[in-house]
Amino acid sequence: MSTRTYDATRRSDPVPLHRLQVPSPRVPPFAMGSFDSLGPDSRAGYPHRHTFYEIVYVTGGSGAHVVDLVRRPLHPPHLCVLLPGQVHYWERVSGLSGVLTLFTEDFLLARPDDRKLLRALGERSWLRLPPGPGGPCDDRAGIGSLIRSMRQEHTAKADGYVSVLEAYLHILLVRALRLPAAPASATAVGRASEVSREFGLLLTQTAGAEGSVGVYAARLGVSVGYLNEAVKQTTGRTPGELVRAARLLEAKRLLTGSGLGVGQVARRVGFADPAYFCRFFRRETGVSPGAFRRAAAVTAGQRC
Repeated sequence: MSTRTYDATRRSDPVPLHRLQVPSPRVPPFAMGSFDSLGPDSRAGYPHRHTFYEIVYVTGGSGAHVVDLVRRPLHPPHLCVLLPGQVHYWERVSGLSGVLTLFTEDFLLARPDDRKLLRALGERSWLRLPPGPGGPCDDRAGIGSLIRSMRQEHTAKADGYVSVLEAYLHILLVRALRLPAAPASATAVGRASEVSREFGLLLTQTAGAEGSVGVYAARLGVSVGYLNEAVKQTTGRTPGELVRAARLLEAKRLLTGSGLGVGQVARRVGFADPAYFCRFFRRETGVSPGAFRRAAAVTAGQRC
């Protein structure tokens, strides 16, 4: 890649935040590669969070992977789905090998329902794959074969490859959900994590259109203060930040995938005043809703 895949905050931060860096502007917010090709941050041994989704397919190595304080010894092959905001790190690993798939919320614009599948997999976190006859790079669930096909598509970048990657990702998520979950005792979480997860599900269902953190707190039966504390503790972000992100994502999806006018999009994502929506959109993206729609149309034309 022509730029770093990971952009990490200072190691001195309590929980560093990694962002996805891919060449822009005419490529999707998506990357794939091995631990070696993506660099040392892909196997960081210090607790950190991501702003993006990460699907980790491990084919070799020893040590452990720690996700939200749950330690998983490595016994490849297995699959791990990390959601934005989850804290994880690799503990005393050696010979770590496999393929990582990284993408942001924007890659899900064409398939918004895949966010629900990702959230369900994020709750399971760590999936052991039934080994196949071909060694550590083989599994009876066909996950390894599917990921290799995705990587080939991503490397070749033939015409229409983005839509093929979107389809492959959907198939991967569906197949992964068929795998048996880890024992409940290994994934037990406290009340704060439960509230944070319920809040995330509400955001997915409403696309942030409720607007007010107070409305979400009331629907969950908790105080605004407790919701702020629970969400910040488990994701590293405030409920307000996540509501804005959800509204922005839904606005992008409607601007790129529907014929609704800007005023209609504004109302769909909870803004009664289209002018205020336009200011919000420009503040968050640097461009107006109309400019974003035109740029997306040009990119879509190049993909066809």
